[in-house]
Amino acid sequence: MDSLTQFVLGAAVSTALLGNKIGPRKAALIGGALGTMPDLDVFIPFDDPVDSFVYHRGWTHSVLVHALATPILGEGLVRLFKGLREHRWRVWAAVFLCLSTHAAIDAMTVYGTRILWPLYPDPVGVGSVFIIDPLYTLPLLAVVIWALCRKTWTTRLRNGLAAALIVSTGYLGLSALIQRHVETHALELFQENGGAPDRIYAIATPFNILFWKVIGLREDSYDNLYLSLLDGEGPAEIYTHPRNPELIACLEETPAFQKLDWFSRGYYRADLVGDEVVMSDLRMGLTPGYAFRFVIAEQEEAGIRPVGPERFADLARVEEGDLDWLLTRLQGKAGQRAAEAGLSRDTETIRIAGCTQLQRVSG
Repeated sequence: MDSLTQFVLGAAVSTALLGNKIGPRKAALIGGALGTMPDLDVFIPFDDPVDSFVYHRGWTHSVLVHALATPILGEGLVRLFKGLREHRWRVWAAVFLCLSTHAAIDAMTVYGTRILWPLYPDPVGVGSVFIIDPLYTLPLLAVVIWALCRKTWTTRLRNGLAAALIVSTGYLGLSALIQRHVETHALELFQENGGAPDRIYAIATPFNILFWKVIGLREDSYDNLYLSLLDGEGPAEIYTHPRNPELIACLEETPAFQKLDWFSRGYYRADLVGDEVVMSDLRMGLTPGYAFRFVIAEQEEAGIRPVGPERFADLARVEEGDLDWLLTRLQGKAGQRAAEAGLSRDTETIRIAGCTQLQRVSG
């Protein structure tokens, strides 16, 4: 989740546990700092952009590492604040929860986090909430502002903190239930419109849990199905795009491809943009402007040559008309996403030496 959400969640947890011992203002500031601490991994240098992408939210987000760090950080707080010296176990609980709830809500996003590293090294990414969701954040933000404005503890503040934490946690639980419902409904729609794909994955669209993108993955193509909980009767909004598996046939043994394949859980596509082989994570962003795209090879006369990898950021993240389309679909009204419905492609067949044929996608 975003840094503000991580701060206010940590601040709310810490204030609920320590606010009556050292005052709500100090407790909120301590918790906010602890709640953002796992994201300090952004300062860890990585070898290349792909490593930075796939290894972010790594060991600093593991609850096992948090358990090891808790006594160290907890003892520091106990010695620093007199009001905490008789409450060691409560302090340790606050530290652990501030750190681990950061990892837990990150795991609810599609990017995910390696929450059980090293026992389970793969990232866990539910995808039931967007990285920024005001309906999750605002109750926590309101109660943390309240805490920061008070020097003394009150019963009303305690009740407000409890309510905000219950509501925000319930919102996450609701998002997971809605995601399951959306995937069930999506599978029915796919079966009615050409057959079920090999795999499906429902992902919350920006800032809400009412409108969803469902990816239907096949070996050589994928479908984007858009569903609103308020949709009425009408044709399903489905767009089909190529994955171009021929393009990466010669790259399956390269480290860059293997890392991106692993991290994306197979939800990727490849394109030849100019002479560059670009690999995109289908889960984050909308076609064609995906948030994470990497150049992993180049096309030469002799064939495909691995390069880089380098971050590719040539396409706009938001297409013209997307905001109006999003607002329309949020209301359950029928609509077409122009960027996908009218996607124009100039194609030509190219021979890849030692591999197979593929299609060139113009700029």
